Amino acid sequence: MGITSKKEFEKNDFPILESYEGGSIILTQLDALVNWARSNSVWPLTFGTRCCAIEFMAVGASRHDMARFGYEVARATPRQADMIIISGSINYKMAPVLRRLYDQIADPKYVIAMGACAVSGGPFYYNSYSIVKGADHVIPVDIYVPGCPPRPEALLYAFLQLQKKIKREKNFKNKIQK
Repeated sequence: MGITSKKEFEKNDFPILESYEGGSIILTQLDALVNWARSNSVWPLTFGTRCCAIEFMAVGASRHDMARFGYEVARATPRQADMIIISGSINYKMAPVLRRLYDQIADPKYVIAMGACAVSGGPFYYNSYSIVKGADHVIPVDIYVPGCPPRPEALLYAFLQLQKKIKREKNFKNKIQK
C-alpha cells in the first residue's frame, strides 16, 4: 500500500510511499515539509478599519479560537507578520499606508479581504468619493470573505483555505542544482 503514480503523489499533501508492519516510512518533498510548517504558523497583521474588525476579534476569543489553526499570534508590526487581514473599507488616504504595510511584510505574504467593504467597497462606496472600491485595487488579495460583517466561522474557513493554498506552493522547484 503506497503511492503508485506521480499523479497520486502530487494529489496528496504528505504521501506515504511505503508501509511496513509496525509503521510507515514517510518520504516527502522538501516543499511539502516546509509548506506544512509554514501553513501551521501564520502570523496575521491586523488592518481593521470598520465593524469587521470586531468579528476578527471574535475569532481570537475562546469560542472560535483561531489558535487551533496556527493563527495564534496576531502582530501589530508588518515585519513580524506573514499575512494581512483587511477588515473594513479603505479610504484613498489610507491606501498608501496599506501598500507600505504590505511591502514591509516578508515574502511569502498573503492577504485576506474580510467583509463587503474590503471586498468591493461595501455600502460606503456608492455615496462617497473617498472609499476605494476594494482592497484588490491597492494590493493583491488571496482570499475574499464575503458578508457584512462576515461570521467568525467564515473567517475560520478562509484560514483553512489559505492553509490549503500554502501547502500546495512550490518553493524549491529548480532552485536546488544537482
